[in-house]
Amino acid sequence: MGCWICVAPIWVLPEYFPLIEASGARRVVALSSTSRFTKVGSGDTAENAIAAKLIDAEARVQAWAESRGIEWVVLRPTLIYGQGRDKNISEMARFIRRFAFFPLFGSAQGLRQPIHAEDVAAACVAALQAPGAANRAYNLSGGETLTYREMVARVFAALGRPARLVTVPLWAFRLAVAVLRRLPRYRHWSAAMAERMNRDLVFDHAEAARDFGFKPRGFALVAEDLPR
Repeated sequence: MGCWICVAPIWVLPEYFPLIEASGARRVVALSSTSRFTKVGSGDTAENAIAAKLIDAEARVQAWAESRGIEWVVLRPTLIYGQGRDKNISEMARFIRRFAFFPLFGSAQGLRQPIHAEDVAAACVAALQAPGAANRAYNLSGGETLTYREMVARVFAALGRPARLVTVPLWAFRLAVAVLRRLPRYRHWSAAMAERMNRDLVFDHAEAARDFGFKPRGFALVAEDLPR
């Protein structure tokens, strides 16, 4: 059976529909994101656009696959980290190394479920092979739920640094982001990130566990997960 895994942004996949069809594909696994839910209605227009692109791409993949008799599986990970190359935990680590603190808006008690990149990769392979996963979409969350504040504190600990968490008002956060966005590395930062620090972004992965044995690790950072 011809099988494909797409780990590029799912909205890129339609460009390769003809190639996938020509290969005789029978199942396609594509990575989307829970951002399709969490960034809808964001105060940041760029984030709203990302959510819209994810929703549209998922629909296009499903419609195309079903019209061609190809099985499809869409996986939506939460906050991905690992191997020092992600734009989540690794960006926090770089910021902490550079400035020796991390800004938080309010209590930053919103819940998070970081998921390791290796667990996402394993889920892709498992979903490719599991008969019961055909023509379904799954949310993939990490094996541990913790607050945003605790998540950042663990990045400090992994770096061997004391946790310096600075609580700032939203207006100050907006000002800081406006300055930071002048630097290429922080161009994707937005004030909406601060507002979400106090929102629970929690998803159940029970269906993925049931259908293809998904069992993610807890949030335990090791040296290999940090940027060099």
